[in-house]
Amino acid sequence: MRIRKLFKFENAHIVRDCTTQRCSENIHGHSYKIEVLLESNYLDNGQMVYDFGLTKRYIKELIDSFDHAITLWSKDDANYVKAMKKYSNRWVELPVSPSAEQFSRVIYLMVERVLACTDMQNGEREVKLHSIIVHETETGYAQGFKEDAYSEKMGKIALEEIIFSKQVQSEWSEPKLWEMLLSRTKIKNPKKV
Repeated sequence: MRIRKLFKFENAHIVRDCTTQRCSENIHGHSYKIEVLLESNYLDNGQMVYDFGLTKRYIKELIDSFDHAITLWSKDDANYVKAMKKYSNRWVELPVSPSAEQFSRVIYLMVERVLACTDMQNGEREVKLHSIIVHETETGYAQGFKEDAYSEKMGKIALEEIIFSKQVQSEWSEPKLWEMLLSRTKIKNPKKV
């Protein structure tokens, strides 16, 4: 059985070296729609794959980290990255360029880590991430699967190289959320939300 949860955020970026001049040379924004597709061969005590209410916790918080923020590529021009961090309190720095394709890979790895660190409380079993779909526009999206997220051919992504600004981190319900996920600390799902 497969379920889908939709999240939204507004974000600005530059996609260096892409063919479209407007996108590669100018800061621009998108109204992103992120589809998280989860699956399991089992249903929990409520006869669900995974309660949608639970996705509003850490999965939503991490995806919301990109909302009203600028996403930066760590290999972009150092002066540009420094200026963006100086003039924006909400930013996320990635080890890959912030294209829709790379967003799908990054978000896949983040959600997968949340699920791996979650101590399930309501009979959830073998809940796995099927894929992430990143709608960058009304007419274009990228869908990333596990093999894409870990593809060396597409550029290695190490979660440890993803950096969230202090303001982004201060808005999480668990201030050390990212540190907990990186160290694979167990996060206990509530019995009720």
